[in-house]
Amino acid sequence: MKQKKKPSASRTITSQDLRNFKLVGDPQLSADGARVCFVVKKVGKKNDYQTSLWMVDTEKGRPRQFTRGTKDSQPRWSPDGSELAFISSRDDGPPQVFLISCEGGEARPLTDFPEGTIAQLRWSPTGRQIGVLFRETDSQFTKQAEKDRGTSGESTPPRATDDLWYRLDGDGYFLDARFKLYLVDVASGEHELLYDRDTLGGISFDFSPDGRHVVVSTNRDKQALVKPWKDELRIIDLKSRRSRAIADIPAGPKSNVTWSPDGRWIAYAGREGTDGSYSVENLELFICNARRGGARSLTGREDHCLLAVTIADVGEADFAPWFTFTPDSSRLMMRIGHQGSMQLASVPIEGGNWTFHTSGEYDQAFGNISDNGRISMTRSTTTSLAEVLVGQLEDDRLKFRQLTRLNQRRFSQLQLAKPSSHWITSEDGHRFQAWVMMPPRARPGRKYPAVIQVHGGPHAQYGCGFFHEFQVLAAAGYVVVYSNPRGSKGYGRDHCAAIHGCWGTSDWVDVQALTAFTREQSFVDTKRVGIMGGSYGGYMTNWAIGHSDEYAGAISDRCVSNLVSMSGNSDFPLEPDVYFPGNGWDRPEKRWEQSPIAYFGKVSTPTLVIHSEGDLRCNVEQSEQVFTALQLQGVPSRLVRYPSSTSHGMSRKGPPDLRIHRLGEILSWWTKWLG
Repeated sequence: MKQKKKPSASRTITSQDLRNFKLVGDPQLSADGARVCFVVKKVGKKNDYQTSLWMVDTEKGRPRQFTRGTKDSQPRWSPDGSELAFISSRDDGPPQVFLISCEGGEARPLTDFPEGTIAQLRWSPTGRQIGVLFRETDSQFTKQAEKDRGTSGESTPPRATDDLWYRLDGDGYFLDARFKLYLVDVASGEHELLYDRDTLGGISFDFSPDGRHVVVSTNRDKQALVKPWKDELRIIDLKSRRSRAIADIPAGPKSNVTWSPDGRWIAYAGREGTDGSYSVENLELFICNARRGGARSLTGREDHCLLAVTIADVGEADFAPWFTFTPDSSRLMMRIGHQGSMQLASVPIEGGNWTFHTSGEYDQAFGNISDNGRISMTRSTTTSLAEVLVGQLEDDRLKFRQLTRLNQRRFSQLQLAKPSSHWITSEDGHRFQAWVMMPPRARPGRKYPAVIQVHGGPHAQYGCGFFHEFQVLAAAGYVVVYSNPRGSKGYGRDHCAAIHGCWGTSDWVDVQALTAFTREQSFVDTKRVGIMGGSYGGYMTNWAIGHSDEYAGAISDRCVSNLVSMSGNSDFPLEPDVYFPGNGWDRPEKRWEQSPIAYFGKVSTPTLVIHSEGDLRCNVEQSEQVFTALQLQGVPSRLVRYPSSTSHGMSRKGPPDLRIHRLGEILSWWTKWLG
């Protein structure tokens, strides 16, 4: 029998290839470990994103589409494995919880919530109830209200609020509405309110193994946004509906509460102190006795952070910790970001030494653990999109099998760039990691223009995942150089904390070292080196051109330019003397010193400025200040503003045509200024 000949790599990647990607995520194993249900996201024919549920057997068989919907997400197996619950919007209706038999067939709506948002669902171990986080849309801003105004000619009503927490980038303006915890009866579909005391709606929850109690992480303080240390854990008795606080829990943020299978323990992600989730300090894994309390950190002795996340552009950055108990409740498995990769590690519940179960240059995400100890996961590399795998621990190493290859055929036809890793020493002796991605058709002895990329965050990391933008730039003939300078996660607390409240210091020292390293490469044309970045990367791009004229061009994307004005116009306000010194009104001096716009008097670098009008994280006025300063000083510049329907994450989850347009603007700018 003749083997099929593999198609040869015949072309380089383009921005249009985005339309053909199949993006997999959220893999969920059945309790017996026999099947994995996962979500596939792709671009639809109407310039939209379509998500459906797929199924694959873990022993044999091909992955197959399991649901017919185009807005299906969050598949969760019932405890007995007979059916799946998931979130879906059908026929342009509001999202609801649906149920479908594990054997397939038609899905049926379980709930009848009004218009709103469902954030999370979780089965009770009894199988009789499902916990749901739901936030109802303000009646003035529902689709029906908008339709009625179109008929009557009334104006869109003003947004009014008395609360500092009224919007979130990518989520929009929710005003005073909050997520609340509901219990849904699986037999009838009726839902009842269980908990609504959280001031921000940032609840996490889990059922006890016997299904009699629910634990929630919650902040009930009136100023919860600026007092994250007021988070507490409360246990709700489902029969009496009374709740009690778990005792002897240290002050600090708390999230992702998880009950152990044996019922003895509750784990959560957090830290001690007054910092919120955005912090240079490591986010740790805590455990407490479900009855007596008394939390203790299992990871405090290790210099790793549960929120060290690798950034890519083929999916929304998942700034959330992942951990789960093993079936015997003896250990906690957790995802750890380390030197650009995402790995699986574990720690005994009594504390002690960690065990890393994976290694290598991979960006990995994990789903759940079956009763027989199998682990569902996805894995991507710098040259491959994520696919579904199933793993099993053997002698502390995760032995895995790949279950899907949804993108293999198309990717086998592409010539992709594979980066090389390097360690660079800055002028002050600090070492940091960088990668160099050569054009896939580079010829020996030839010199190429180079683009230095600076990641956002800044407390995140570049690394081992697939980055479409980088591959498109490399395919166009550019050397792409990216790194994790000080301020990045994944290299220990001190590396990250080096720029706490002092951006533009040691991070700039590292970016200068990266620039020098780039110029030293024999294949780089030193006269054609550009710099670009988004969010904090836009900040550093602005800082670079305000402090140096060595770059042939720059691209500042969804940037930070003025820390004084940003103090009050971001969805997460910059509080006085918390992260940055001073404030945005009567003590702005330190913040102004760290603002790139303060140094624009000598800027001469041609700069493309990109921003979304709907960006609630870094307001579009940040880029308007940059563009205005450049124009008034006669510096070659161009402003591209994307509509208010797009957000800070436009390059990752914006409309496909606008993402492709953005890549086109980037390529055109570099063609003009780097050649």
